[in-house]
Amino acid sequence: METSSDYGAFMERFLLPPSSSPQQPPLPLSSLTFAVKDIFDVKGYVTGFGNPDWLRTHPVATSTAPTVLTLLNAGATCLGKTVMDEMAYSINGENIHYGTPTNPCAADRVPGGSSSGSAVAVGAKLVDFSLGTDTGGSVRVPASYCGIFGFRPSHGAITEDGVIPMAQSFDTVGWFARDPKTFTSVGRVLLQLTEAAPVKPTQIIIAEDCFQLSSTPYDIITQVVIKAAEKLYGGDVLKHENLGDYVKDNVPSLNHFMTKENTDQVYNIPSLAALSSAMRLLQRFEFKSNHGEWISAVKPNLGPGISERVSEALRETGEDADICRAIRRELRDALTSLLGDFGVLMIPTVPGSPPKLQTDPSELEVFRARAFSLLSIAGVSGFCQVTIPLGMDNNLPISVSLLAKHGADGFLLHLVENLYDSIKQEEAAAMANPKS
Repeated sequence: METSSDYGAFMERFLLPPSSSPQQPPLPLSSLTFAVKDIFDVKGYVTGFGNPDWLRTHPVATSTAPTVLTLLNAGATCLGKTVMDEMAYSINGENIHYGTPTNPCAADRVPGGSSSGSAVAVGAKLVDFSLGTDTGGSVRVPASYCGIFGFRPSHGAITEDGVIPMAQSFDTVGWFARDPKTFTSVGRVLLQLTEAAPVKPTQIIIAEDCFQLSSTPYDIITQVVIKAAEKLYGGDVLKHENLGDYVKDNVPSLNHFMTKENTDQVYNIPSLAALSSAMRLLQRFEFKSNHGEWISAVKPNLGPGISERVSEALRETGEDADICRAIRRELRDALTSLLGDFGVLMIPTVPGSPPKLQTDPSELEVFRARAFSLLSIAGVSGFCQVTIPLGMDNNLPISVSLLAKHGADGFLLHLVENLYDSIKQEEAAAMANPKS
């Protein structure tokens, strides 16, 4: 473990130089540094999965994960492994064993998990970019909390070989960066994209009801993005949709998870709460299939919150797993038909500011439930989602998310690069004329 000058981001530091010789032409990631979440295999090191008992009972990796090799082959230098939430089973970022990495935007707030150290290493400028994984929200949430870019790719778009599985129906390999140029360069390498002309979005659909889930006022999140989009693409590209109603009408298998409890809560979107229930059930079942035997044999010491979720996973029978898989198919079809090839959906990444460190668990559970209503949209559909930082509000980071259909990762990356320049111009104009 490292000193506080490292913001507690690193598990261990080491140097993996680029795999290329200096004589080669400049590579896309030359001179850039990165860190990897402690869920990726690196030859010669034990992959720790956020838990000392896991570290103790697993052998040294005999090969390096292909994604890490891809980045080294593109000219980047790896500086080490980062702290993560235990067994990737949290979106909070607090680790009882290894400490909680310090949020560089707000030291009294959680950094977000489970890729906490990877996000903090980027936010604190310890590396240029980093690798994380996102099953339930583990790249999107810490990106939002740490005020940086984060990308959850289309499910299956980037290989997960050499990465410890959490729940395969949702696991993705994602990445973080501070600036759009580095962010898109890394994305092009990881997604193996060829240069293509940017495509103008046919529609940007603002999910009005989803913004009601956020405690950050709607205008603060959306205003500069809407103005930037209007300037770039014209006002008629912007549409408004009640996403909860659309999902309810077009994903019939969700009825199985629609409960009175889901429909009665305040600030709640029943169909998205049901979507989140389905996602979490299948996640528990797959987590148990992957790690149940090890947990039963080793009885690892797990921190608060994690140990309850793991126990719940071990009790999961999976009897409704097939319904969850039907929901995945129906949601992907429904959202593909809503967005088309070049439409995007705009939602808040998270339901508000990063929670304070050591927030009361029951208070956190309400926030977590709302968060998963938002996070399950891309999680269940397998769509790609980008978290875009929008500066600070009341000294706390804010962000917005854009989603595009499965396989439209290249289109979404291009869009972010274009849109972000325009967003920065709008932010500058708003600061110059605060009354306008």
